[in-house]
Amino acid sequence: MLFDLPDDDVLYCALIARDPAYDGFAFVGVKSTGIFCRLTCPARKPKRENSVFYSSIVGAMEAGYRPCKRCSPLMPNGLKEALVIKLLAALEDSPDRKWAEEDVQALNVDPSTVRRAFKRHFGITFLEMARLRRLGKGVDALTRGNQVIDAQLDANYGSASGFRSAIIRQIGLSPSHARKHHFLNADWLDTPIGTMLAIADKQALYLLEFIDRPALPREIDKLKQQTASEIIFGSTRPLEQLKHELADYFSGKNLTFKTKLVEFGSIFTRKVWDALRAIPVGELRSYSALARDIGQSSASRAVARANGANQISILIPCHRIIAADGSLTGYGGGLWRKQWLIEHERRMRLNNSSVDLLDK
Repeated sequence: MLFDLPDDDVLYCALIARDPAYDGFAFVGVKSTGIFCRLTCPARKPKRENSVFYSSIVGAMEAGYRPCKRCSPLMPNGLKEALVIKLLAALEDSPDRKWAEEDVQALNVDPSTVRRAFKRHFGITFLEMARLRRLGKGVDALTRGNQVIDAQLDANYGSASGFRSAIIRQIGLSPSHARKHHFLNADWLDTPIGTMLAIADKQALYLLEFIDRPALPREIDKLKQQTASEIIFGSTRPLEQLKHELADYFSGKNLTFKTKLVEFGSIFTRKVWDALRAIPVGELRSYSALARDIGQSSASRAVARANGANQISILIPCHRIIAADGSLTGYGGGLWRKQWLIEHERRMRLNNSSVDLLDK
């Protein structure tokens, strides 16, 4: 890029106006569809909150977005090179294929010529672009709530470790090449209701979320800004402690967690989180009831916002909050998981009560 893009508000105005001035220099990713487009795309325009802007095709694809079929952002205006057009058409016909040089040769083209042509037009090779297309499909599957193994197969990754490593890169977890920077560690935790991502330093836990939570990439970016840290893949003592405590929790043995937490929030927000932790296992509260518990009965909406801001699932049990009428309310990990956790804790409490009676 020879110049910096203007801010997102200017770009959104250009998107609404279909301004051709940015064509080829700016692209929009639509969170609600997983598609990225030119700003001049004739399709219905997304809402502002669903629009993310990128300065390159590569940036949009690395973020997991798939190219729009209406405006064809992979096809630069005025592109005449038949070789590139041929390979783009082949990729569009088989986006799920695990492309290799042998596949390129089977199209009767020279792989080295293809490599140079794609680097010239897009800044990445054809095989790199094909990999990003597959990975984007896997990310899309995860954000729809699919299991990790299903998303892995959907993206045509034969290796679970390879797919997870690719997703780590996808959501912004950085390698440890910059030793001078402060860093946090991330690790995968497999549970009966899906894989979770945990982030901690050597003293405490910062984040614990299900990896298919749509807001997870934004939470990671925010955490990196709050801590001025890079995030690398690896374990720490708090992460190891968390693994053992979660294993006991899901097996019904553990009712409490002792892993130390780092909480970013206002005094009010942390007060709400403390009240969440004070709810006994197997019991539920409404937003209004929790507001009364903290002595601010008129603050039920603020309580709901604080509940939604929690990014340490299970340990700060926001799943124990339901609507005043007894129905389940929104949960970032999915309502089916919320129902599962509620029932799991109800059974744990019943079993624990039975043990207490037997002891007596």
